[in-house]
Amino acid sequence: MVLLYPCIGLLILCHGWNQGTQWNFKRAPMTTPAMDKGSRPATQFVPSKKAVAKVALVDLTDSARNTLSECFRQFGIESVVIDGDIADRLQREKFEACVMSLKPGAEVLMEAARTSRSNSRMIIYGMGGSAQDAMRYSKYGVNAVFHEPVERQSALKLVRATHTLVLHEFRRYVRIPVITEISVVTSDNQRFNATSQEISSGGMSMLSTAEVSSGQNLEVSFALLTLPRIWVRGTVSWRKANSFGIRFDLADHRRSRIKDWIEAYLEN
Repeated sequence: MVLLYPCIGLLILCHGWNQGTQWNFKRAPMTTPAMDKGSRPATQFVPSKKAVAKVALVDLTDSARNTLSECFRQFGIESVVIDGDIADRLQREKFEACVMSLKPGAEVLMEAARTSRSNSRMIIYGMGGSAQDAMRYSKYGVNAVFHEPVERQSALKLVRATHTLVLHEFRRYVRIPVITEISVVTSDNQRFNATSQEISSGGMSMLSTAEVSSGQNLEVSFALLTLPRIWVRGTVSWRKANSFGIRFDLADHRRSRIKDWIEAYLEN
């Protein structure tokens, strides 16, 4: 799963893209103009910095760190390489996101983050492996996975798709990327498992090769971090080769538990 620039100044001016740095354009005071001989007073460009979100980079190769740092920087997110007692830093230091290798020992770091008051709701990106590999860590709510070797375009696509969550800039109907196992029961009592991609208060998308069709009714069951296992009815709203999406049944009161969980997740 591939989960998900020299004229940048012009883009910021034309489109109002205000990620990371706000630029104030002020003319130099007339009393002390900066002038070249025979020229007009120079215009000063005064950057006004604002605090940016931080993403922790843990146990990554130099190539991966460089590529990801560049991708995150384009959206005003500062990359911080952490080493030493990593679990302790994830407990004490505030990060909005973390990228860590999905290999033995990752559980300890995820546990440290998820039990921290500061980082319990951080966005966790896995490095390497597939969605199925990430399933081993589903209890910690891995949000998305970068493939190795890291390719700039695919990494940028993933960062673009998830940066609003890292920056806490939420749409009204925010979709949270999260990888966990979904149990599905169709209306004719067929059962199969799927892997979640995104979830919102109105529905969810998942990976599966099972045969379903648009308009089909089914019931899904899953657990999310602090949300105990929940069952909710839904209807297939779209179908692609290896994935499909469902719309939750508005009449199913159990849907409110998902809405409450998402609101709590975003409040952190």
